[in-house]
Formats: sequence, C-alpha cells, structure tokens
Amino acid sequence: MKSQWECLLENLGEWQGSFTRFSPRVELLADTPTLVSLEGLNNNQTIRQKIVRFLPTGEVAEQVLEYSSLGRGILFFENGAFSQGSIQIAPFSEFGAELGLIDRERRLRLVQLFNKNSELAEITLIREVLAGTQSAEIPNLTVEQLQGEWVGEAVTIYPDWRSPNTYPTHLKIYLNAAGNLVQKLSFADRTIESIAKIEGAILDFEQSPQKVQVLLLPDGVSATFPTQIKFGQSLFLEVGWLLSPNQRQRLIRSYNEKGEWVSLTLVTEKKM
Repeated sequence: MKSQWECLLENLGEWQGSFTRFSPRVELLADTPTLVSLEGLNNNQTIRQKIVRFLPTGEVAEQVLEYSSLGRGILFFENGAFSQGSIQIAPFSEFGAELGLIDRERRLRLVQLFNKNSELAEITLIREVLAGTQSAEIPNLTVEQLQGEWVGEAVTIYPDWRSPNTYPTHLKIYLNAAGNLVQKLSFADRTIESIAKIEGAILDFEQSPQKVQVLLLPDGVSATFPTQIKFGQSLFLEVGWLLSPNQRQRLIRSYNEKGEWVSLTLVTEKKM
C-alpha cells in the first residue's frame, strides 16, 4: 500500500487548463487559462507547486509553493485522486473544500466555497491536461447521460488513518411519471432513494433533512452540495465525472453532525 506522499506523486507534471468560476445558479462568472506544475525536488522528498494564471488584462499572476509534508485537511487515493479543505465546519464562518479526480493525462478539480451564512457562494471548475497531450472537451453533463444502471466499487479512507473500507455500489437513475429524476443508491447493505426536480442544469433534491442540489457542468461534471448547511446534521460534498458514456468517477467528502470531516470516498462505476 502506498503512503499518502507516494499517492500525491501521481499528480506530478505540468498541467494546462483553466479555472472556471460559476455562481450557484450555474452562471459563468470567469474563465482563466492556467498552467499548474508539480515538480519533485530532493528525490521527490519536496514538492514545488507553481500556479500561473493568465489574466484577462494580459497580466500573468504566479504563485510558488514548496512543501515536504501534508496538512491534516488532505487525503489521497492510490491513483492520485484527493480532497483538501476544512476539517471542521462552524457556524458563521466560511467553509470550503477541493475535490480532485485524475484519469491518465486528464485531471479535474472542483472547489466549493460557502459563505458565512452557510450557503454556497461559488464553485470553481478546474479542467487540466498534461502538457503535450490533447483532450476533447465534453459538453455539459445532461440528465439523459446519467440515466441508467451504474455498478461500481467504493473505497473509503479516513483522516484518522484507520484501514480503508471497500464495498460494491449500485446506482439506478431514471425519470418517473411526473418527469422527476429518481435515484436509488445501494451500498454496504443500505438503500437510499431520492427524488429531484429538474430545473435546467440544476437538480433539486428537497425531501431529505439536508436539502441537496446537483449542478450539471461542462466536461461531464456534476457538483453536489447542501443548499444550506444545517448544524447538527451530517452532510457531504461530491464531484462526479463522466469519463466516457459508460464510465464515471465520483468523489465524496463527508462530515458528521458535529461538523467534523470524517471520511473521503472514491467511487468508480460503469453503466450496465
């Protein structure tokens, strides 16, 4: 089993892409071309991260970070997928997390930021390819692409370093007679059914205690989050990525009812 640092090394390279900011209503706020390089120094004992943003004004903004250890708020999977962010959610404070997936020469990251009113303020979608490679951009994710039966495997890792859990998953997505989206998720001897109203690129799941929205974004990406964080209730943040019509990854960062970050789950699934 790889160490967390070795899992981080899966992200080494020069990544060309863009930081695309959206409002909670999926309105495009800004799109900034970027170049992010992660370079191993001292026999990969240190990482130098350089972030270059090419601003609309023509200016170039650079930021360089060096680190040789990982913070408490970040966890990696063996393929390089990761999440970093707040380890504790508190009332009247800002809160945010980044969820990152990786597929060979492509990388996808999603940043979700909540304001002091515990509502989503904005999201940033970061789509990247390794320098020297090309990737065809996939259009916005659609409800039609999600419909069907998905079978996969989930791996859950924990900030307290206990052993990971691995279990099969089964997800069925379809439209009911009323035209609403129905999602039936089975995993670890549990089945959860939820129903969403479809409003263009926004799916509203309103019947759960913690109301949840899913935004359908460019490049086959979905972003899931609570519409309003309610303290005393558990919650999760999720990014989904449709890699091909029949292949999808999801990354889920979960918090308990005390607002503590408790786990990170990577789901790899295929459409039957």
